[in-house]
Amino acid sequence: MPEVIVNSLSELPTAAVQIIEAIGDRNVLAFYGEMGAGKTTFIKAVCVALGVKETISSPTFSIVNEYLSASGRKIYHFDFYRIKDINEAFDMGYEEYLYSDALCFIEWPEKIEAILPENVFPISIASDTHKRMITF
Repeated sequence: MPEVIVNSLSELPTAAVQIIEAIGDRNVLAFYGEMGAGKTTFIKAVCVALGVKETISSPTFSIVNEYLSASGRKIYHFDFYRIKDINEAFDMGYEEYLYSDALCFIEWPEKIEAILPENVFPISIASDTHKRMITF
């Protein structure tokens, strides 16, 4: 599995481009990592690399935020940390998101792993005090 070492925030744009180039035709990206590992920060960098003009923020309370890339492609950014069980994903109509042509960036995919598409693109982010390791 490829791994990118990010030593500073200034290196995030390069790592974001590497992920965009690696995903191919897959549209669902599952971001794994501990609390504070940098999942949201990295997703912001990927969105910026895709040309998102809106303010990019964590969907911790809303569960999903929607953005548009420079090409007009929808991007859904999910944070499933606060859901209590998988039924909440069913209630929100997850299929309409994950099985669309939109890009879907998912934080805390462990909470909905049973319903993720087969071709999901997993990304693991681990951190220590000086760097982030992004594995995909």
